[in-house]
Amino acid sequence: MTNGKQNFSRIDKTIKKDNHLLHKRKLTFGQKASDKLTRFCGSWTFIIFLFIFIAIWMSINLYGIFAKWDPYPFILLNFVLSCLAAIEAPIILMSQNREEEKSKLKIERDYLIDKKSEREIEDIQKDLDEIKKLIKNLKK
Repeated sequence: MTNGKQNFSRIDKTIKKDNHLLHKRKLTFGQKASDKLTRFCGSWTFIIFLFIFIAIWMSINLYGIFAKWDPYPFILLNFVLSCLAAIEAPIILMSQNREEEKSKLKIERDYLIDKKSEREIEDIQKDLDEIKKLIKNLKK
């Protein structure tokens, strides 16, 4: 029984440590920025803002309100959007990598909890078997 309890305490310590890592870890400035950018770029606000920006760009260049700096095929607009995509992609990937790390920690924690539960259930089953034997002996 002591060996089982020692395993439980080791598992408990690991679970607490993993919880601490999941909830109390310090993020760098770049990690915080990538999380915020990912959250913003994955929102309807960003999509609507980008649609309005493109519409204004195209309108100004088609109708020449101020000046035509990017005529019809909108090559400069394509370049700007390509640069935006090139910058956003690695930032979003960094954020996804951190989410994957969190997911791995959660999976490991869940595994340890399942393992602990299984051992506890086995101990309970052994206790029940002993109780059954004692009851049978009392009946005799």
